Amino acid sequence: MLSLWLNVLASGILLGLVYGLVALGLTIIFGVMRVVNFAHGEMVVFGVYIGYWAVRLCNVPIIVAAAIAAVLMFFFGYLLEASIVKRFVNRPHHYQFIVFIGLSLLFSGVLLVAFGPDPRPTASELSFSTVSLGFVTLDLARLQAAITAGLLIALLGVYLRFSSFGRALRAAADNRLGGLVVGLNIPRVYAVTFGIGAACAGVAGALISPLFDAQPYLAVDFTLLAFVTVIVGGLGSFSGALLGGLVIGVAEAIAALMFTPSLKTALPYALLIIILIFRPRGFFGAKEI
Repeated sequence: MLSLWLNVLASGILLGLVYGLVALGLTIIFGVMRVVNFAHGEMVVFGVYIGYWAVRLCNVPIIVAAAIAAVLMFFFGYLLEASIVKRFVNRPHHYQFIVFIGLSLLFSGVLLVAFGPDPRPTASELSFSTVSLGFVTLDLARLQAAITAGLLIALLGVYLRFSSFGRALRAAADNRLGGLVVGLNIPRVYAVTFGIGAACAGVAGALISPLFDAQPYLAVDFTLLAFVTVIVGGLGSFSGALLGGLVIGVAEAIAALMFTPSLKTALPYALLIIILIFRPRGFFGAKEI
C-alpha cells in the first residue's frame, strides 16, 4: 500500500512540473501585459502536434522535438502579439476576452481541419521504459518531461531575474508609462514576453506528447487546467505557477487512486473553489516577475 501511494504521489509531482511550465507561460503574459490568453491551451496542443510530427517524420528524441517546439512557438507568439494582440493590450478587458476566445476557436478549427478529430499517439521508446528508485517505479517519458520542465522553469527564473531583458520585463510589468519615459521599447518587450509564454506552452505540449494523444479537443482541457493552476498558485506569481502545477498534478493523481480515473479532473476544480473561498489570491498573490 505504501508503494502504491508513493508511486501515485511521484507520478502526480512529475506531471505537476509540466503543468507548472504550462501555467508559467500564462502567468508571464498576464503579469507583464495584463491580458488573459484564452488560447493558451491551443498553444499547448500546437506543441503536442509538433512533438508528434517531429517524432513521426524525423524520428528525433522528444527533447529535440521540444526544442523545435520552443523555437517555432516563440516566433509564432511573437508574430501573433506584434500583429494582433498589441492592438488590444490597452483596450477594456471584455475586448481582450472576445479576441482571445476568437483566436482559441480559430486555432481549434485550423487544427481540426488540418489533422482531423482522430487521436494521434506519439510513438516514443521512453513510453515503454521505466526506472525503479526504491519503492517507486517511474515512467521514463514522464520523468524526462518533468526534469526538462523543471530545468526550464529554473533557467527562465534565473534569466528573468538577472538579465537586462528580465529587468526591462519587470519594469514594463510594474509601470508601463514609466518604462516608456525612460526609453524602454515596450512593444518589443510585450512581443518577446508573449513569445516566451507561447514557447512555454509549446515545449510543455511537446514534452507530454508521448503521454497525451494529439487531438484538437485537448485544447479546452489545457486552457482550463492552466487557469486553475495559475489561480491556485496566485495570478501573476512565478513561484505560484510552479506550486499550483504541483498541487494540481498531485490532486489529479490522488483523485484517480481514491475514486476513479474519470474523476481526476474534478478534484482540482473542487480544490480551486475551496482556495477561492479561503484564499482568493491563491498561495502567492503578489506579483514576482
